[in-house]
Amino acid sequence: MAMIVGIRFSANGKIYDFDPAEMQFLPGDKVMVETSRGIELGEVARANREMKEPREGIKPVLRRATPDDLARAEQNAKKAREAMQICQERIVAHNLEMKLVDAEYAFDNSKITFNFTAEGRVDFRNLVKDLASTLHTRIELRQIGVRDEAKKLGGI
Repeated sequence: MAMIVGIRFSANGKIYDFDPAEMQFLPGDKVMVETSRGIELGEVARANREMKEPREGIKPVLRRATPDDLARAEQNAKKAREAMQICQERIVAHNLEMKLVDAEYAFDNSKITFNFTAEGRVDFRNLVKDLASTLHTRIELRQIGVRDEAKKLGGI
């Protein structure tokens, strides 16, 4: 029997299964895991449990989050709030018809993702260039739907 643990990356986000290896976790524990987006900080949503049928491709939990990891996550959140302010100013300056929803730095600061909503397609190439030269990191702008926006903001 294989063991799995359920981890989520945002308050109302989807729960993903990871391999806890030999470690025991309880809901609320902060852990470091490798995802398709790189190494990320997650929170255990479901404690260790047995899996009936072993599945391929379940990534392992790397370790419990250290105080340094938690401090870095807090620093990234602060930087994301500042970047969001800058992005909002640039959206107005470029006169773009889009509503900024949130910003999120990758844990290793390799890129920042801005989520936004808009009625139609938006040509934001100049905005990306402007933000990249200001923030000195890779920029990803992702258009989300109004339902995704409500979910990110804690609604249903």
